[in-house]
Amino acid sequence: MAITLGALLEHDELDLRPLNDFSKTRETSITWAAITELLDPSEFLTGEEIVLTTGVRQKTTASQREFVRLLAENGVIALGYGTGLGHKNVPHSILKAAAEVNLPVFEVPYQTPFAAITKLIAEELNRFHLQQLQQLLNSHQRLTRTLLSSSLDSMLGELANMLGTDVAVSLYGTQIYGPDFRTGTWHQLPIATGMRDQGALYLAEPYEHDALVEYAQSLIGLELANKARLLESHRLGNGQILADLVAGTLDGSEAADRLRALGLDRQRNHVAILIQAVSAASVLPSLPLPPLLEQQVTSMIDDRLAMLLPQELAAQAVTLISEYLEKAGIQASIGYGGSYPGARGVRWSYFEALEALRHGERVNAPAKLSLTSLLLTAKDVPIHDLAAEALGPLQKFDRTNRGELVTTLREYFKLDGSVGAVAESLGLHRNTVRYRLQQITELSGYDPTVTGDRVQLWIALIALELA
Repeated sequence: MAITLGALLEHDELDLRPLNDFSKTRETSITWAAITELLDPSEFLTGEEIVLTTGVRQKTTASQREFVRLLAENGVIALGYGTGLGHKNVPHSILKAAAEVNLPVFEVPYQTPFAAITKLIAEELNRFHLQQLQQLLNSHQRLTRTLLSSSLDSMLGELANMLGTDVAVSLYGTQIYGPDFRTGTWHQLPIATGMRDQGALYLAEPYEHDALVEYAQSLIGLELANKARLLESHRLGNGQILADLVAGTLDGSEAADRLRALGLDRQRNHVAILIQAVSAASVLPSLPLPPLLEQQVTSMIDDRLAMLLPQELAAQAVTLISEYLEKAGIQASIGYGGSYPGARGVRWSYFEALEALRHGERVNAPAKLSLTSLLLTAKDVPIHDLAAEALGPLQKFDRTNRGELVTTLREYFKLDGSVGAVAESLGLHRNTVRYRLQQITELSGYDPTVTGDRVQLWIALIALELA
């Protein structure tokens, strides 16, 4: 079975130190390890995992107790508390709250990186899955042995030898193995992975049905699904780190540490690329990338797939991703930012990419960093409160009366304040447009015909779109 909590603690090289009663959970299998610094990580928890944290955001006893309560409520097996960064020792309130909900707690000393723990668990999980395959697939030992002892590519090569014909595999319309199946005649079979993908196995003709192929389909599907799940988990973890960088709550050595955690060199310039799916958004967390980009840093943040690339690779990557998504039939917009160094550069490039997405094209190039972007990056500026204050009454009016005040305001700004152009665009009389502008002034308290108020409403609209 997968590694148990007791077995994890017995790894002396990790120097993990139990701090309370583990007797009831020592033999419990660990499904995964979630690393988080969120005060409420509930939406990222699935149960039966351990949680690793340094508690840097837990500034009060109340927040520490609430954190423990949420972990227990979500079925977490144990809490690993990293010391030496945010806290010299595991806080007493953590241990007290854990005792109340029977949550085991162990200390992770400063010299033990969280990555060492997750790597060990991942290796044990993979070993467990491989053992299951061996037990279930005894009648297909030769093919299975090749996959287990080597790689998917090697297994497919072995399958080709066993069938006496060429074998190819595609995923999301892109070939990932074998000779070009666009030439010659091929027998195509679907590969089921449980994901919303478009996997296919191709066998060169002439081909005679072989029961081994059905088993091979299952093996390929399992391997691809396993890779997809690991990729999704990795991206969600990276997304938590990127969210902290983007929020601007980190600086100095802490920000540098997060960049290193993402595998980025803070001395190099990086470009943020955001992919926002028009449909099939659930595909993005596990979407494989073209071979050239497989090793680049990717993460999921606000339902968008984010990539952080070295400056010299960015232009080629944008073109490659656009072609890849189109071939895969995924309707999506791509926005990318400028090239900047360090944690602050990642943040600026991210918001430039986010603003570029507003252009609505398939590929959206960045403009110069605008006032809007600068305001949105400043978390101490209540920009979203401004949006709610200014536009909330208009939205409420539109919902109640099936109105179009927000739409009219957006068109008014888009068409440079020309009442005639707005009337023509919306199919209205000019007096109707003027009446709507008067309603906007009365409801919001901001007059869109006055420069100062116009700026306020414009920024509020941008914040609403990016929220």
